[in-house]
Amino acid sequence: MTLLNSLYKTTNFKPSIMNDIQSLNQNSRVWIYQSNREFTTAEADLINQQISSFTESWTSHNQDLKAAGKVYHNRFIVLMVDQSMAGASGCSIDKSVKFIQFLESEYNVDMFDRMNFAYEQNQSVMTAHREEFQDLYKKGIINDDTFVFNNLVDTKQGFETNWKVKLGKSWHKNLIG
Repeated sequence: MTLLNSLYKTTNFKPSIMNDIQSLNQNSRVWIYQSNREFTTAEADLINQQISSFTESWTSHNQDLKAAGKVYHNRFIVLMVDQSMAGASGCSIDKSVKFIQFLESEYNVDMFDRMNFAYEQNQSVMTAHREEFQDLYKKGIINDDTFVFNNLVDTKQGFETNWKVKLGKSWHKNLIG
């Protein structure tokens, strides 16, 4: 089955994506991709269906991966693999990157700019490129108590406990001078 066919195979769409994620081991590997813009609700719903189709057909060396994923805050695509049964390999990781690249093209977004920081302001998720982020800090618009998103977490446990952290306790602080 081709990647595009698996993306649009929605007959097996699971309406409870969160249950899939909750069933994964705490040591499951995590990849977080942040969009340069917020997805509309309709886009996020469609992307969640595409993620479900992708994770259902995701394999490593012809072994099915126990995987799940979801759009968070209409801005982040999070993929997880429980490696207790079969681990993600170079080829399977390449498949996930191609999937994200497909979504980039399909929705006209950038998902790979690591210098685009996300932070919470007035209960909304905002983004700013590194230089703009530094300016916001210098002007006092954001501060050490502002919540930022640590997209470098690499396990489910890390995602649940350290994905959203205060700026003053995150690696972002080192980059704002």
